[in-house]
Amino acid sequence: MVAARARAVNRPALMVVADLRALARRAAERIVESVRRAVAARGASAVALAGGETPRPVYETLAASALAGAVPWGAVDWYFADERAVPADDPESNHRMVRETLLASRPEALARLHRMPADADDAEAAAAEYARLLPDPLDLVVLGMGEDGHTASLFPGSPALDVRAARVVPVMGPSVPFRRMTITPPVIDSAREVLVLVAGAGKAETLARVLGGPLDVRALPAQLALRGTWIVDAAAARLLGGG
Repeated sequence: MVAARARAVNRPALMVVADLRALARRAAERIVESVRRAVAARGASAVALAGGETPRPVYETLAASALAGAVPWGAVDWYFADERAVPADDPESNHRMVRETLLASRPEALARLHRMPADADDAEAAAAEYARLLPDPLDLVVLGMGEDGHTASLFPGSPALDVRAARVVPVMGPSVPFRRMTITPPVIDSAREVLVLVAGAGKAETLARVLGGPLDVRALPAQLALRGTWIVDAAAARLLGGG
């Protein structure tokens, strides 16, 4: 079912930039553009954010540059695409990373930052509650891609790749902390916009397979986002034909 959905999408819009700094700037600009479109059209914007090292400079750029002045902060709700089962202040927490970057100088906006409770004792119930909180559709989903081709916490071979009825589920990852929570393919499918960020030479081979190889979502979950806009740095793009 996942493969059938992905087969219908067009090739992604691909932007290749020089380095991580350029990626951060361009991605921050795209987030601002998306948020402003949503607010102009519907009066509010709902964004799901990625965790990890590649998005960190994006959020720092958005928060600390002149772009921050273009964000209607009071009209934006921030959610998460995935989270590790750690406390909110843990160094591994995506929630902590967003607080310390995107919202570091905007404590008033914290009320609109919706933590994904992956560390809850009853993870199934917590996932169902977060799914009820999560707007459908989201205006923007920001995703990354791992060297194994995962996106959010949708890992190769994960049973979550086949989930259609639930929008958020607890999952097990391949590394510590193993317990996680993630959005499911329907959330990516229904989002008004999808933005994928990829940086580093270590991801070049996988990126070439994701964008140019056969469709195999079970092996390469990042292919769920093929309809999105992909911003990649030159190191990650080095094996792309014409890149």
